[in-house]
Amino acid sequence: MPQSTLARLQDDLGVAVSTDADVLDASREDRSGWRSATPPLAVVHAASVAEVQQVMRIAYATGTPVVPRGAGTGLAGGAIASPGAIVLDLSRMNRILEISEADELAVVEPGVLNGDLNDALAPLGLWFAPDPASRAISTIGGNIATNAGGLLCAKYGVTREAVLGLAVVLADGRLLRTGHRTVKGVTGYDLTALMTGSEGTLGVIVEATLRLRPIARGEVVTVAAAFSGVDAAAAASAAVAAARIRPAVLELIDAAGLARVAAHLGPHGIAGTPIEHIAPGETFLLAQSDAEGAGIEADLIAEIFAATGGRVSRSADAAAGERLLDIRRAMHPALAASGQVLIEDVAVPRSRLPEMFRAIEEIGRRYDIEIPTIAHAGDGNLHPNFVFTGDEVPDHVWAAADDMFRTAVALGGTLTGEHGVGVLKRRWLADELGDDSYELQRGIKALFDPTGILNPGVMFEASAR
Repeated sequence: MPQSTLARLQDDLGVAVSTDADVLDASREDRSGWRSATPPLAVVHAASVAEVQQVMRIAYATGTPVVPRGAGTGLAGGAIASPGAIVLDLSRMNRILEISEADELAVVEPGVLNGDLNDALAPLGLWFAPDPASRAISTIGGNIATNAGGLLCAKYGVTREAVLGLAVVLADGRLLRTGHRTVKGVTGYDLTALMTGSEGTLGVIVEATLRLRPIARGEVVTVAAAFSGVDAAAAASAAVAAARIRPAVLELIDAAGLARVAAHLGPHGIAGTPIEHIAPGETFLLAQSDAEGAGIEADLIAEIFAATGGRVSRSADAAAGERLLDIRRAMHPALAASGQVLIEDVAVPRSRLPEMFRAIEEIGRRYDIEIPTIAHAGDGNLHPNFVFTGDEVPDHVWAAADDMFRTAVALGGTLTGEHGVGVLKRRWLADELGDDSYELQRGIKALFDPTGILNPGVMFEASAR
């Protein structure tokens, strides 16, 4: 059967089908540190909706698994080759099909890079709000598949709020269109929202209609503060939320993470920024206000930071603020430079951030490991990081992660705020959802994918719980 499947793919899709060893090997991993034990049957570089449909028709007829994949920047193992699978690479479907200034929407193919879309929109005074740290290299399709967030989502929302409609190829090759081009639309069930965050398990996204926003007018003001410890910084971020202030950015880097970033960038990389003057053991909190009234909002934030023990600096220089955000985005490269990284992604209510940070420190002591942590503090989304050597995540790291996930859920939080479940977190999914919700969600998966060929093993274990 695998030979028959491959022959059919090659006959129907020609040079779009690759069995090159290097190409197959590249599809075995993403940026999570997870690596598939085996290469796929083939990688198909689809360039059109028709090619995606034909891949799915062949896969459906032969019972062959299909793994949809974009840029491979995922952090949960959600788009990695599985045994005997077709990896359906959508990166060549990278056209911006339409931009409507009047309706403030764009229609794009899934392989369009997040950053490239915003570069095209900027001259029109528009932008696509989701802002993952990987925006320069991650695709819109991947953003939608994982319901990505980023630095700006506390104020501007995650990807789900920015998707108006989708075109999705189903498991049997049919093309489904969901959603609307209108601002409002409540006809039937919201299949657009269901597909957003479904991680390639319900269908293959081949087109997206996106809600755009006007670029904010007015000044951009950045407030940075150093705190003696992560608990004080977390308390300060929670106090900002409690004061009903919603800055565009509110990011926290703990002392361990900050030390790694500073070492990676070197003295020149942090020169002239507040980070240059932070002492060992201090934690960094960064806020940025935009639009009208940014200066007033920034003053209020600075007062809160100072009242909670922060050493505060304030700047209305937009370039300086963007440089600080670039330093924040350097966190993953800094960690990756010293080994493999398991980048985790939990979220808790903002009021419970201090408790979660204390728990992470305690877990680190218990397992004798350092857990550098960064947080989108504006929405309670933390990224604890485990750096290790070798190809396999050590058992004690998984044990520490297990404690961390259970703590987040116990605090009223969730296993993942934006990276998705993938294969890395599926073992904990049922614990958070509960039995009834877990079985209902498995039923939805079976309805869309009755033969189980779409991204098997992602989100749910291959066999019933």
